[in-house]
Amino acid sequence: MLIGYARVSTDDQDTAAQTASLRKAGCERVFTEKASGGRWDRPELAKALEQLRAGDVLVVWKLDRLSRSLKDLLTIIERIDAVQAGFRSLTEAVDTTTPAGRMMMQMVGAFAEFERAMIRERTRAGLDAARQKGRLGGRRSKLNQEQKEEARRMVASGEKSAADVARLFNVHPSTISRLLDKPA
Repeated sequence: MLIGYARVSTDDQDTAAQTASLRKAGCERVFTEKASGGRWDRPELAKALEQLRAGDVLVVWKLDRLSRSLKDLLTIIERIDAVQAGFRSLTEAVDTTTPAGRMMMQMVGAFAEFERAMIRERTRAGLDAARQKGRLGGRRSKLNQEQKEEARRMVASGEKSAADVARLFNVHPSTISRLLDKPA
């Protein structure tokens, strides 16, 4: 069975042209919705994916109707493959029911993997450069050095409990607990 999915991003757009193309291509059921392609919560897409059975094909008018993000697109394709169904885009040469279409999706996947590796490499280089400049990652401390010393002194002397110190400095009690766990 061919199952169609049509999507537009805004209320002033219409899915009529997509729906007509999908029906002309032989789709027996067509799911339509108005939602951004970058959103994860697309109920009609979820319904279309739930309808897929082995041998079925999910058909879209254009790849960007399914997803705006390559990562999301590959995730959706994996879900389609998991139920042994196929995927077809009417305007691009992507049809995972053919050997050439499967190869095309594998190439897209390879480029996505390369892109993720490049992002990791750039991130690591940026973090290393920041460390060399003396900057550390993570959130800035809520307490300055003087406040940390005072908090430790109050708890160590028994003047105040850790919870009291947390309230006094307007921080979460776990902030004080971590401070006390670290060597001075």
